[in-house]
Amino acid sequence: MVSFITTIQKFGRQGEKTGWTYIDISPEMADRLNPGVKKSFRVKGKLDKYPIKAVAILPMGEGAFIMALNAEMRKGIKKQKGDQLSVKMELDTEELKPSSELLEILADEPLALKKFNSLTKGHQNYFSKWIESAKTDATKAKRIVYTIRFLSAGSTFSEMLRTIKKEKEQGLIDW
Repeated sequence: MVSFITTIQKFGRQGEKTGWTYIDISPEMADRLNPGVKKSFRVKGKLDKYPIKAVAILPMGEGAFIMALNAEMRKGIKKQKGDQLSVKMELDTEELKPSSELLEILADEPLALKKFNSLTKGHQNYFSKWIESAKTDATKAKRIVYTIRFLSAGSTFSEMLRTIKKEKEQGLIDW
């Protein structure tokens, strides 16, 4: 377990990371977490008192990493850019399992299943984590419907999210 205090950052213009809120993880801390590894890996622990698990940290070069702080995490820690954050984390070796509801429905959707099975484990996990993070059964059902729709069309997770964002902005969906 590594422990440190850091300042929450936010990217300005940074390609695909534009606008992300994140924390830096120094090469020394990353090497203590997962010695010698220079690619993305998952951690678990606490941000202040907010528990995290299966959170990916992303390489930024020269051994440094970042942890993106999604909306749920920011809400949980009640902090924003410039605030200090106490971090305690360790390597998370627990394998992520696909959403059981998603797998059940995929069994009846051959096109979506074919696309899902062609994805890397990490990309399959994007869909599963998004579905499982829903706070209500209604939202979970909507997310499964969108996942099936976009997998059937051969779309990626990021393509699906961009379309959902556009549809929300256009008032086509309200969740």
